[in-house]
Amino acid sequence: MNVNLNGKKVAVVGLGISNIAVIGYLLKHDLKRLSVFDTRMNPPYVDELPRGVDLNLGPLSADLLKSFDIIVVSPGISITIPELKAAAEAGVQIIGDIELFAFEAKAPVVGITGSNGKSTVTALVASMADCDGRCVAVGANFGVAVFDILSDKTELYVLELSSFELETTSSLQLAAGTILNVSEDHLDRYNGDIELYAKAKQRIFKHCCRIVVNRDDPRTIPADGRFYASFGADNSDYGREVTPEGVFLTKRGRRVFNCRELVICGSHNELNALAAMALADAVGISEKAQLEALRTFQGLEHRCQLVRVLDGVSFYNDSKATNVASAQAAIEGLCDRHQNGIILLAGGLGKGQDFSPLKQYLGSEVKKIFCFGRDADKLLALDPKYTKGVLNLRQALNEAFEIAKPGQAILLSPACASFDQFKGYEERGRIFVNLVTHLEHKEE
Repeated sequence: MNVNLNGKKVAVVGLGISNIAVIGYLLKHDLKRLSVFDTRMNPPYVDELPRGVDLNLGPLSADLLKSFDIIVVSPGISITIPELKAAAEAGVQIIGDIELFAFEAKAPVVGITGSNGKSTVTALVASMADCDGRCVAVGANFGVAVFDILSDKTELYVLELSSFELETTSSLQLAAGTILNVSEDHLDRYNGDIELYAKAKQRIFKHCCRIVVNRDDPRTIPADGRFYASFGADNSDYGREVTPEGVFLTKRGRRVFNCRELVICGSHNELNALAAMALADAVGISEKAQLEALRTFQGLEHRCQLVRVLDGVSFYNDSKATNVASAQAAIEGLCDRHQNGIILLAGGLGKGQDFSPLKQYLGSEVKKIFCFGRDADKLLALDPKYTKGVLNLRQALNEAFEIAKPGQAILLSPACASFDQFKGYEERGRIFVNLVTHLEHKEE
């Protein structure tokens, strides 16, 4: 598919951070018409619109959208809504910002998707490239719009790509790409069907030169079964060797890194490191640079981040855990470090997920779950003996600290989206960190 903008009527649907950057890009072309649409009456970033841009707020009109040649849709808006479906059926080209970026990027691109770990792997690959002396740019679902990082000086792009972004991307040429894992997430957008979700993820491989897969997850492997490298928990290809002396990361049986040197903790982060190394090898980043990055990488905010140790209790901010599998990874990653147990703070918008996989930890790794938010009742139903409902995050933290014993961890890993009580997972995490910071010692 080719995107020819000159002389075209273009609509931008959704005023998110990515489309604000797109509008600046579109204004550089000789368009016949440019209009911006948002269903919200007071959308974010509206003040950043250039003067004179045609802005339409409120319900979308299918008839009006059909009058355009191209619609650039925000990843937060499903292309299956009736107005966009009608436009597509009328022959309107529906794309996203990544599709436009595909025709402008001159440097090689690494693409990373998956239900969990993609931000960490994106940051790790970028850090490895930086340690190798390359001019690297990071963006897309990572929080920076791709048209804000586009530059002729860039030597390598590393993009975190969501399934939503991939739905509208057909032409992106990747030097290397991966699906890290596929677990229940965003099923409210995919009619409760994980296979539809996985199919959207698989679009990353359409024009990918070197494919990296998770050999323990069949949904990450392309339909033809061909790939450049695989990573996984065993000691083959990019793998892990578990010995009495510790855990080592390996490449085809060769020990390359002692996991004791990792700052980021947990077996899930060992897999993230393996995926990053495989992608780095795929684009020629030196092993020396890879190992330097692994030794120095501090991790990202809101991802199993140790906030504080108070009265022997460790507090972890894992607010980015917006699905069950991510919360499981955090629990399993911390349980060896906190053998006295974990007190879990969880809840929010469940996105149609099944919470039953968390039940296996109750009474063993997880001593108690304090449940809050709109779908708290679904967590409470796991086992009333080990769950308790509270009004909000503040109450959850205070009650958890009251019962916590030295050596235990209090883990905010909500397994849910945050939009019922917060603006996003970042705000939820910042509030948690602030609350933890102001906790006082227990009275003797």
